[in-house]
Amino acid sequence: MIPPLSPYRQGKARAVFNIFNTFNALSWNLLVGSIITLFALRLGASSTYIGILSALLYMSLFFLPLGKMLAQRFKIVSIYSFAWVVRALGMIPVVFAPLAAYTGHHDTALGLTMLGVAIFHIIRGIGMIGNNPVLSYLSAGSDQGSYLTQIQIINSATGMFSGFAIAIILGRSPPLFLYSFIMTVGVICGITSGVLIKKIPEPPGVGQTEKINLTGIFREALSQPAIKLFLTILLLVALVSGVSRTFLVVYAREVFIQEDGMILLFTVFGGLGNLLAGMLIKFFVDKIGAKPIFIICTMVSLATLIPIVFFPSSAMGYLTTGILFLSFLFFMLNFGFLGSEGIAQTYFMGLVPSEKTLDMGILYFFVFGVAGAGGSFLAGLLLDMLTFVGCSQFVSFKILYAIIIALTVMAIYLQRKLVPLGALSLGGAVKIMFSYRELQAISLLDRLNKTQDSRQEELLLGALHDAPSPLAIRDLLERARSPRLVTRFESIRALERLENLSEDAETALMNDIVNNPFTTAYISARILGNHGCVSAIPLLRDLVSSTDYMLAGESMIALAKLWDTTFCPQIEQVILHTDNPRLKIMGAESLGIFASPRSLYSLLEMLRGANPPPYLRDEVVLAMAAILDTQSQFYRLLVCFHSDANLAPALAMDEAEAAYEFFKTNLSGRKGARKKDELPVLSRQAESIQAAVSAFVHEHDGSVLSRWILELPSPVFSRDPVFEVAQTIFSEVLLDNEMASYQRLHLLIIHWAAYQIRSWTNRLKT
Repeated sequence: MIPPLSPYRQGKARAVFNIFNTFNALSWNLLVGSIITLFALRLGASSTYIGILSALLYMSLFFLPLGKMLAQRFKIVSIYSFAWVVRALGMIPVVFAPLAAYTGHHDTALGLTMLGVAIFHIIRGIGMIGNNPVLSYLSAGSDQGSYLTQIQIINSATGMFSGFAIAIILGRSPPLFLYSFIMTVGVICGITSGVLIKKIPEPPGVGQTEKINLTGIFREALSQPAIKLFLTILLLVALVSGVSRTFLVVYAREVFIQEDGMILLFTVFGGLGNLLAGMLIKFFVDKIGAKPIFIICTMVSLATLIPIVFFPSSAMGYLTTGILFLSFLFFMLNFGFLGSEGIAQTYFMGLVPSEKTLDMGILYFFVFGVAGAGGSFLAGLLLDMLTFVGCSQFVSFKILYAIIIALTVMAIYLQRKLVPLGALSLGGAVKIMFSYRELQAISLLDRLNKTQDSRQEELLLGALHDAPSPLAIRDLLERARSPRLVTRFESIRALERLENLSEDAETALMNDIVNNPFTTAYISARILGNHGCVSAIPLLRDLVSSTDYMLAGESMIALAKLWDTTFCPQIEQVILHTDNPRLKIMGAESLGIFASPRSLYSLLEMLRGANPPPYLRDEVVLAMAAILDTQSQFYRLLVCFHSDANLAPALAMDEAEAAYEFFKTNLSGRKGARKKDELPVLSRQAESIQAAVSAFVHEHDGSVLSRWILELPSPVFSRDPVFEVAQTIFSEVLLDNEMASYQRLHLLIIHWAAYQIRSWTNRLKT
């Protein structure tokens, strides 16, 4: 395991590496980007020559083993730096190629071009041995995918702006000496980039690698199905990406007869597509994973290739149509395929252990090289062969891109079988990309990761609470370990709004319960209960007797929501013996959730306690109403009572009158053979309920209503598990003088009695 850089040193090294990438991208675009293809075409190069020229880019990767051999004796950053300087100097023959062309030696000019590009790529291949170790070292951390994509963004933006500048300089029919000038600037930028990379800290442990054993590396990789599958997909993606983008320049020049400057403007659109792909990948990669993005980018490329095959010949004569079509192709193909290549490297680094990065990196680039070099050479050869047999350039390119489409379809089919590496499914990823709430959450997380201000952090965490997203779990768990109480509090509170918790989240919340009493533990207990974390039951049972009364209360409620019915009697004992009103309230709420009929006795005992305060009485009767399954209706009645306690008699009579009216409207005067035995009894009870309630509220005589309750036939309500217990308790309470002042309880009893009439009526009318 490579020890990571400290945050300060990592930030400093990344800043230098970003500048290196800027000069490196400039050098690349000025020396071997699209400009070298245009230059070769100006010199009269054939498609096969262009294919070989493009293949050199990929063949450079075959020299990585030589770089590893040098890494046995020299520091890897030194190799990287030296190679970057020498590769830039290797392009000097190309700088002088226009001179040979001016003297009429076009073959010599093409030879110098091939020589310079070959030197550039061979030396680059040796130096590339340092790329993956340096990238892995600098990108280590939770933001690895984001930083790797940031590098891609830097390269894309630099390429786009430099491409635009080159297009302006070249114009429509540039003299060849302008190419010499541009490439001279490219050589200077290349030397500068080589000097800058020298300032990057040496990745530890790289120089002590064993001697290279390509056979062993291949054997190890192919013995692992996940890596083997990835390399197969990489082979296909690299092939179709390299061929489609390389010959797109030739397509624009030979089929649409575009000028050099115009083609370079198209490459600016390509750079814009690459830049946009990088920005989108950077935004999404750490949240949805590399696999779905890999598939989506390849699918975008496939969708872009199809119009090439079906583009009508009749549209060739329209200048505007051609410009718009080529702009679209350059933009979308670079968006899709360069996005695929970039995210493939991110996926690869997640797939391979860090200690294997160097060896497997050689294999990665070897496969990439084989695909790109072979594809470019064969594509150029195919185009020349098709031209030789009489096919027009228009038809030849249709055939080429039809083959590319078939290979791209095959790649997408195989991509679905990749190991997810913690990524979301393709459907889940697409859903997130088109969900405003998820996009808002990702944006908030991005800002949260960048903020250094504690107050801003608190506000962002609050916003995540209001915009819950499962994508935020990892970041919230990190901040749940913050030394700052407010940050921990807001982070855990934000977890509460999520629909589902991961196993890591459940474990973190249980740890919080144990380690942070009197602070955030009670919130964690509540979340575990709300999200049905059954594994937390033993811990929550122990915490019911905690000295942290908020934690104890939330543990009771959580156990009720987890339906731990066997522990209900212990909760009843706790709330009967505690003097803490808040704990009694939370205990009453838990009993209401359990809805055990026997709990009515315990709740009644709580009311019999030494002068319970009004707010406790409210909670207790609401818990009793929950057990009776009438809480939603009774709550409205209790609210009216709270607004004016003098309304109690009127509210009681309204309940009785409404119950009778309900019976009379639905059943009065009806006869039915099946129901005739019950109907007279119901009719008697419905007609006498108002008198019984009136005697109680106006004459303070509870015996009539008590007798009315006892006369309710038990067999009729046999399906109601709480009926018998409620009938017994309520009939006794009405006769208990000690309970005479408990108006809330009396309202509940009357409401329950009226409810029996309504439910009985409903049963008989159906």
